[in-house]
Amino acid sequence: ILHLLNIYSYFLASYIIHTFQMVTTSNNSFVAIFSLLLLSSMQCHAQLSSTFYDRTCPTALTTIRTSIRQAVSSERRMAASLIRLHFHDCFVQGCDASILLDETPTIVSEKTALPNLGSARGYGIIDDAKRELEKTCPGIVSCADILAVASRDASTLVGGPSWTVKLGRRDSTTASHTLAETDLPGPFDPLDRIVSGFANKGLSTRDMVALSGAHSIGQAQCFLFRDRIYSNGTDIDAGFASTRRRQCPQEDQNGNLAPLDLVTPNQLDNNYYKNLIQRKGLLQSDQVLLSGGSTDSIVTEYSNNPRTFASDFAAAMIKMGDISPLTGQNGIIRTVCGAIN
Repeated sequence: ILHLLNIYSYFLASYIIHTFQMVTTSNNSFVAIFSLLLLSSMQCHAQLSSTFYDRTCPTALTTIRTSIRQAVSSERRMAASLIRLHFHDCFVQGCDASILLDETPTIVSEKTALPNLGSARGYGIIDDAKRELEKTCPGIVSCADILAVASRDASTLVGGPSWTVKLGRRDSTTASHTLAETDLPGPFDPLDRIVSGFANKGLSTRDMVALSGAHSIGQAQCFLFRDRIYSNGTDIDAGFASTRRRQCPQEDQNGNLAPLDLVTPNQLDNNYYKNLIQRKGLLQSDQVLLSGGSTDSIVTEYSNNPRTFASDFAAAMIKMGDISPLTGQNGIIRTVCGAIN
């Protein structure tokens, strides 16, 4: 309905402008200003809507879910990768599928940025979903929306919360390797940098702690947590560090994987926060959430109340999906997610 209203509003605005021009030909400059203001107002009020594809592609959500279900059934870890892919997309240029663009003579891909190189996964899953959608609804569903829906479906398929995904994003024609290098939070970042990084994207400290709960699933490479498990620091459980050292020697084996949550590694739940209470956060950027700072109370709350965590995680994912989307006439609908049409 909203999509149809936007179309109706456009033609209505055009009619009003045309009529106004006819009756005010003596003041052309005023007409031009009025026209620009009216059309600008329409663009500013373009909004995402959960019903965006109801008429143009009613099978969109079920088609995406089928692809995601198949992928997660084959490999549970893929759920974490798909959620991370949406997160890494939104934190760069906004939720515009720029992370999916391949390298070309004119595009320096975000895929080769350090936070993504050798670790971002799931591109083929999104491509598969897009390919199926192009068979039934060619040129309708954006890759950015597929990413948003895929992250929700991935969450529910591993026991995490569900939420209503707002739709209507369009795809970018550019990528930003530079922003991918600077704007994505890192595994060694101190708490103040993590908080400010999320704040720069319009996300609160509570949003940040909730979204960090995605580390209840997935795995990390040895080189990302090596310093922590060999530090003999007071912020890490000695037994936990010893266990992790078995598969992560002090030298070599950089790519060896360890689950971010030892207890329920394939279940999106609040065990992540319980691990932090026990000083068993795998990454330094995880454990800093419980380090005597402003986020301690939120970690404690989530560790004690799984429903609160689930609710806040869903709300934060919706909020993250609202970061600078391309709507209206901005951007394009890519036919293939890795390339510009």
